Amino acid sequence: MGASLSNLTEGSNGTVMGPGLGDIPESCVACVFTYLTPPEICNLARLNRAFRGAASSDSVWEMKLPSNYQDLLDLVPPERYQNSSKKDIFALLSRPVPFDDGNKEIWLDRVTGRVCMAISAKGMAITGIDDRRYWNWVSTEESRFHTVAYLQQIWWFEVDGVVKFPLPADIYTLSFRLHLGRFSKRLGRRVSSFEHTHGWDIKPVTFELSTSDGQLASCEHYLDDTEQDYDNGNHKRGCWIDYKVGEFIVNDSEPVTEVRFSVKQIDCTHSKGGLCVDSVFIIPTDLKERKRKGMLK
Repeated sequence: MGASLSNLTEGSNGTVMGPGLGDIPESCVACVFTYLTPPEICNLARLNRAFRGAASSDSVWEMKLPSNYQDLLDLVPPERYQNSSKKDIFALLSRPVPFDDGNKEIWLDRVTGRVCMAISAKGMAITGIDDRRYWNWVSTEESRFHTVAYLQQIWWFEVDGVVKFPLPADIYTLSFRLHLGRFSKRLGRRVSSFEHTHGWDIKPVTFELSTSDGQLASCEHYLDDTEQDYDNGNHKRGCWIDYKVGEFIVNDSEPVTEVRFSVKQIDCTHSKGGLCVDSVFIIPTDLKERKRKGMLK
């Protein structure tokens, strides 16, 4: 036995060789992978056969998927995931999955596997949206939904929305993505026009959210301010700003959580206009903060 062990540790030229990464059992590698992020696992899969096998293990990727990932798969045609490995299912769900006629999207964060959601302006109820004197739909590459609602002028500004989905247990932040002014490209450069932008510095707009289990949140913001907006790190005109409405807690995916949200300025003593409404985002709170600080890609 001693001779056999000697043979295992001697190289062809007689030099003594210690154990290498290739000697680690695949099951041990898989156990370590459960503590790593998906990008880290994919990078380590390049090392050798054992690492590559562990990086494809269903037991590893099962732990990266949310507990109710089947609810997300129910939004996908079955032929796209039948006979797929858990790794392939994670890859599928980490890309936006549209639902509600394409007006909503849900996806897994590629690093944490947490569930994120976006609701387009077309998935909300906007007062006066069918009257072209007030609103227009504008095609743009700056929206994940490729279309935003542009307000020219109105007295009663109100946007309401609702989403009902079995979100997994987590703490979520809901925010509106808005843009003061109309933007376009001219000679390859992005330019903003503020021809219709007015009224947002007179009274604040009110943001609200409520959940089916009684959670409430609200806040007010002046959308137009020539002073520096220190919370967002830039001026408010000519750029997209995410306005945080509030947070809500989901303790379990059952019963299904219904979330209602709105932004309004219904003081009819003055008109307002020149605003783009893109979407609403529902993102795990700490994930949103880490992304804002550049800690996650």
